[in-house]
Amino acid sequence: MQNDKIVVGLDIGTTKVCALVGRKNEFGKLEILGMGKAVSEGVVRGIVSNIDKTVEAIKKAISQAEEQAKINIGVVNVGIAGQHIKSLQHNGSITRQVTDHEIRVEDVNRLTNDMYRLVTPPGSEIIHVMPQEYKVDYEEGIVDPVGMSGVRLEGNFHIITAQSNAINNINKCVTRAGLEIDQLILEPLASSMSVLSDEEKEAGVALVDIGGGTTDLAIFKDNIIRHTAVLPFGGHIITSDIKQGCMVMQNQAEQLKVKFGKAIADEASDNEIVSIPGLRDRTPKEISIKNLAFIIEARMEEIVELVYAEIVRSGYANSLAGGIVITGGGAQLQNLVQLVEYITGMDTRIGYPNEHLGRSKIEAVKSPMYATTVGLVLAGYQPLDQRVERYIQTEEHDYVRPAEQKSPASNNGGGLLQKLKGFLSDDIDNKQSY
Repeated sequence: MQNDKIVVGLDIGTTKVCALVGRKNEFGKLEILGMGKAVSEGVVRGIVSNIDKTVEAIKKAISQAEEQAKINIGVVNVGIAGQHIKSLQHNGSITRQVTDHEIRVEDVNRLTNDMYRLVTPPGSEIIHVMPQEYKVDYEEGIVDPVGMSGVRLEGNFHIITAQSNAINNINKCVTRAGLEIDQLILEPLASSMSVLSDEEKEAGVALVDIGGGTTDLAIFKDNIIRHTAVLPFGGHIITSDIKQGCMVMQNQAEQLKVKFGKAIADEASDNEIVSIPGLRDRTPKEISIKNLAFIIEARMEEIVELVYAEIVRSGYANSLAGGIVITGGGAQLQNLVQLVEYITGMDTRIGYPNEHLGRSKIEAVKSPMYATTVGLVLAGYQPLDQRVERYIQTEEHDYVRPAEQKSPASNNGGGLLQKLKGFLSDDIDNKQSY
């Protein structure tokens, strides 16, 4: 039963590693059974830079989630991000030999699998192939060609690639933590599953996920993913600016940003001062909230302008009736919505992962900073593209390990990505291909 299936999402972020255990309730809503968090010290701008520290953080987060959910976790859905993520559009076609039969699921699968065989730059791999629209005998604008009659089937695909080393390092960390990867999912796609409505995706919307090390962008139109990008700036760079500008410690700069930070300096009081404890035998340091806001506004303006430039470059800037949805930890910054609307001229709201969540004892999960992790759990119940559910028959994958089993399950299952290509087959441990 789908309601009995338990799914685990693992977000290996720049600031935190978060594990989330979820299950669909009788109303189809996601019920959070357990959550674990650990400080992430081995990830820089979305890329694993220290294997041992990352493995330690994963084990800690998983252990907390297991204890809270009272299960043994064996399989996880993992997010991937970083500046190495690239996206491109590509057209493909196949010629069918039989003219009197309708186009079948196998024909669409053959065309999709051809996209995974594209030659990519050295050191990169395809992680997602997202269908845009199809042509049947040069008839354009077909969303789902299955059942139509025709000889020539063409498709336009949005292809997302990632650095092979980044994929291998993530796989190595998860494997060393005694786990197995079911699906490896681009983080903005995971976030979109938890915070965007079908109406917004249909009308056209840009999702901006401001994390600790990266800012991720995903653009949807007509319920189809149209553009993705990852910018190498996030909340960490704002904290670094505060640290240098106010001459304080890193942890003090983070607390200043979270508690007193504003994205618009004019909204800060001119005479409001906060006192920071000084170093040993030194007097406390007084920080002006106005000056703090000026530092934050300067950097946030730069990030938002880069995001808007990417939206313009995608060609969909004038087609997004749903405007912009901001999520991620950085979305909690005060006055950020006003700043984004001022720079872009587009309607903006904060994205909370509440729509798909049922009642839960863990209220913290409703924060924008857990949008990606909630999306990774949801990915265990529904595909990134609803059409794929018709095309690909995936096996049910058991995310929970029997209590008596100590070693991780053998890597012989298969999520959506593995069924399409099995790109994780050539990983560090030289596991056998699916």
